[in-house]
Amino acid sequence: MFSFEVESTSGRARAGKLATPHGEVLTPVFMPVGTAGAVKAVLQRDLLELGASILLANTYHLMLRPGDELVGELGGLHAFTGWRGPLLTDSGGYQVFSLAGLREIGEEGVRFRSHLDGSAHMLSPERSMRVQMNLGADIAMAFDECPPSTAPIAEVEAAAQRTTRWAERSRRAHSRPDQWLFGIVQGGVVPELRERSARELVAMDFPGYAIGGLAVGEEKPVREVVLDTVEPLLPQAKPRYLMGVGTLEDILEAVARGVDMFDCVLPTRHARNGQVFTKKGRLSIRNARFRDDPRPLDEACACLTCRTTSRAYLRHLHMAGEIVAASLLTIHNLATYLDTLRSIRQSIVFGRFEEFRQEALRSLQTTP
Repeated sequence: MFSFEVESTSGRARAGKLATPHGEVLTPVFMPVGTAGAVKAVLQRDLLELGASILLANTYHLMLRPGDELVGELGGLHAFTGWRGPLLTDSGGYQVFSLAGLREIGEEGVRFRSHLDGSAHMLSPERSMRVQMNLGADIAMAFDECPPSTAPIAEVEAAAQRTTRWAERSRRAHSRPDQWLFGIVQGGVVPELRERSARELVAMDFPGYAIGGLAVGEEKPVREVVLDTVEPLLPQAKPRYLMGVGTLEDILEAVARGVDMFDCVLPTRHARNGQVFTKKGRLSIRNARFRDDPRPLDEACACLTCRTTSRAYLRHLHMAGEIVAASLLTIHNLATYLDTLRSIRQSIVFGRFEEFRQEALRSLQTTP
């Protein structure tokens, strides 16, 4: 049911094919984030038209609402949401970072106070696996601890060691044959800790590996050092997933370092706030200079938004608080990300990724 093949390379950049029970995913790939089982402000029809091939959903949030057992009883996320393509679920480990004020970490797992109603919940490796098996995504993630970028080295080391132990427990607890389980490399921005974590996880022979604990406040050059440290240690024949990163510039740099899979809330969250990504840089639709601008957001973009609406109209909708503004801007931002990833893949296939990367980075620094 599963396979992964690297079909072409250009430098360290890879173009691959990931086969899952719900379809193929061509890599490098960007996964739109549907935390609660839906990508905010867009319909599945829009995602299909945009060419999204795999979506991400979140274990912690779905465990709380509507409940993973209910989702499982209704046939899993695919049947529950109606999305027929591949799905990936995060383990809930990121919430160890993002909900630091509502949790306590121990060797057993993490005790959370629900951000919804304050109720107490324990999320352990075993519980995370039960939840993810109930959700039934094609790819599940081992439970991990994600420390902040400002954490002392001793705290980062303890989190990395705990992540290894939790990965072993996740491996033992996971038993669903139609679901791949990826391990997550931690270790903060300390190369020695990253190397140790990668070696320990590779020894467990997961079918794929994620690099977690980045895009949490560290500087970009430091992140690139971490990727340069980890990438040579990960198996060439298995997919690599950089979690939660990031901007198009970040993705270009990570692809150059051998990463295959990406997710980030930036294109959807920024759209709801009036922030627009184009292949020639970013703009804020709130800016008064767009009040009478008849141009589309990006004249080179073929998405529904750019085919049918002007900057002036989109500014009016956003400033008026119309719900459709979030939808139209999200469609465009996702189109920019997904189109860029397709172009990246094509450049790898034709052996000209580095040339494409340099051209794209220059273009992203202009003013649209």
